[in-house]
Amino acid sequence: MMMRRMHFVVNHNHHQSSVKSVVYALLLSLSLSSNNSNNAAVVRSTATMTTQAQPQPPVAKKVPHKMELFGDVRVDNYYWLRDDSRSNPDMLSYLQQENAFTDSLMSDSKKFEDELYAEIRGRIKEDDVSAPVRRGAYYYYQRTLEGKEYVQHCRRPVPNPNAPPSVHDTMPTDPNAEKEHIILDENVKAQSYDYYSIAAFKVSPNNKLVAYAEDTKGDEIYTVYVIDAETGATVDNPLVGVTAYLEWASDASLVYITMDDILRPHKAWLHKLGTQQSSDTCLYYEKDDTFSLDLQASESKKFLFVASESKNTRFNFYLDVSNPEDGLKVLTPRVDGIDTSVSHCGNHFFIQRRSDEFFNSELIACPLDNTNATTLLLPHRQSVKIQDIQLFNDHLVVYERETGLPKVTIYGLPDVGEPLKSLQGGHLVEFIDPIYSVDPSESQFNSSILRFYYSSMKTPPSVYDYDMKTGVSVLKKIETVLGGFDALNYFIERKWATAPDGTQIPISIVYRKDLVKLDGSDPLLLYGYGSYEVCVDPSFKSSRLSLLDRGFIYVIAHIRGGGEMGRQWYENGKLLKKKNTFTDFIACAEYLIENKYCSKEKLCINGRSAGGLLIGAVLNMRPDLFKAAVAGVPFVDVLTTMLDPTIPLTTSEWEEWGDPRKEEFYFYMKSYSPVDNVKAQNYPDILVTAGLNDPRVLYSEPAKFVAKLRDLKTDDNLLLFKCELGAGHFSKSGR
Repeated sequence: MMMRRMHFVVNHNHHQSSVKSVVYALLLSLSLSSNNSNNAAVVRSTATMTTQAQPQPPVAKKVPHKMELFGDVRVDNYYWLRDDSRSNPDMLSYLQQENAFTDSLMSDSKKFEDELYAEIRGRIKEDDVSAPVRRGAYYYYQRTLEGKEYVQHCRRPVPNPNAPPSVHDTMPTDPNAEKEHIILDENVKAQSYDYYSIAAFKVSPNNKLVAYAEDTKGDEIYTVYVIDAETGATVDNPLVGVTAYLEWASDASLVYITMDDILRPHKAWLHKLGTQQSSDTCLYYEKDDTFSLDLQASESKKFLFVASESKNTRFNFYLDVSNPEDGLKVLTPRVDGIDTSVSHCGNHFFIQRRSDEFFNSELIACPLDNTNATTLLLPHRQSVKIQDIQLFNDHLVVYERETGLPKVTIYGLPDVGEPLKSLQGGHLVEFIDPIYSVDPSESQFNSSILRFYYSSMKTPPSVYDYDMKTGVSVLKKIETVLGGFDALNYFIERKWATAPDGTQIPISIVYRKDLVKLDGSDPLLLYGYGSYEVCVDPSFKSSRLSLLDRGFIYVIAHIRGGGEMGRQWYENGKLLKKKNTFTDFIACAEYLIENKYCSKEKLCINGRSAGGLLIGAVLNMRPDLFKAAVAGVPFVDVLTTMLDPTIPLTTSEWEEWGDPRKEEFYFYMKSYSPVDNVKAQNYPDILVTAGLNDPRVLYSEPAKFVAKLRDLKTDDNLLLFKCELGAGHFSKSGR
């Protein structure tokens, strides 16, 4: 499901904010809290602002807009900043003035900014190859080139495709090896655009064709092209105005999903190559505007699954790819409050099922020919959440969560045709770090080789192949970090803060052992998200080293509203319990101060999207607690947005935030919505970012937040606003 306020957790496969965006955030943190006096002197210019002629911040005009509900009147002086056409001259002029003001104030630090940019970029191995993925007779991988922003999609033939796969297999690259073939070079495609992103790259079952979804604006509305994998020639008419949900239904047909006017994925389509999009078959139309469609292929590639889901309910249809013309059939029915995810192996469908009673999910299976005859494979457990499953021909891999950490358990499956009465064995994959991140990766269904992604706050992203029969694990790829990086220099740990209601909140900490004193004098950056049941696991980010190597401590607060501690962790940080997210974060900040990780004068905070809502809320609640704040594309105008069903995806998120057309939710939301709670008080130094084409958080939300802060705040601290005029939710494209 597309989540409007989603921040896309930084890991192996998620689009990251551009290096330039990271530089802005790092500059603010470094300038305000660095122990390095040279850096602080270079960057920090507010001390001289009062004595030198400094540019004055823009003043947004006030045009009172009255909104009344339940006898409550709100006046929004900056409502005019919202222009869905993105063409209002006054609005664009204001954004340009804010950008110019930010650039002017940052001009004194331009030299240091360039050094920092070069430093971050200097850690990236620009000419690199991803860990090859075997699909049939080919290895597929991505290549990056020095000085280039985008990837090349490549493949090579497997030398002996009939040999059984092994964890020790490697793709030959010597001069005598089969020649590399570049299927698609994004660098060539991107030349004509300011923004370029490919979100789906799907190879047909016979390996002859590729379908890819292209976005050239950042609005996440895609065009799908089908090309010949060998020649690159276009072989079909493009599919326009679609989502990135895309799967092959056969060698000659595709299933895709389109969106309605509010960008809600609502229709699933079957497209036959060589025909016009207008003649495609609509497989399913979800008319309930609180539900959105999802699409995925089974690991066996024998079925496609179309799911319709809200925040609490999910039901599934299946499409037999051997007979796609037969259309969708019901696999799990629509039952309010029942959430099911499905897959397939052998003679059975596997169903992960969650309800209010079984909140951490149970795993059941049913025969293909009798979906009502279910067998319980893994019962619900109070303290262990089933996060995901991955199926193989003779193995089941279960990704679970316990005490705030992911774990991977492997079970054997009976031979195809044998009855499936229970799971066999069950052994854990061992990991070395005390806190870490692990995620599924594409693996070969007809093998015993599990591939997964692993990293920790000191271990760069790594790809492992794990033999599920022998337990042998082989590192296939670890991200190269240039610039003298040594993991042994860093210390990682988990601590627990106590929330006001007594709940223990996990926090993940990393710092450089030889620089940090732990006497309260160290600068610290605290990051938080806490929405959508998203798990922000402690993973690696090379740009973070620019903080750690200057003596910063970096901390992740795993606050309620996320999913790190199971389903109830999420339930206790949403709807009428949303404020737990904010008070948890404040409790983590206070814990770090009390235990001398930092002081108020050295505490910086950061969050983006729904995490930007977090930052906005805690700034209003406890502005005295922080030195600096970075709010990226922040969802800060909660009440106004959630009252407007014409804004993309509002209707589907009433189950996340509440429906403020009901009085109880209206006043609760108003009590924390950042724009509604800006008041005349001192605030710390703040950087806010936005993307003009952002479909998830309208640019006008952070723009209004900044305008109101400028009008009401009573201090002279920095308030910077940077709006990317050619980007969406994830900053500029390219790496």
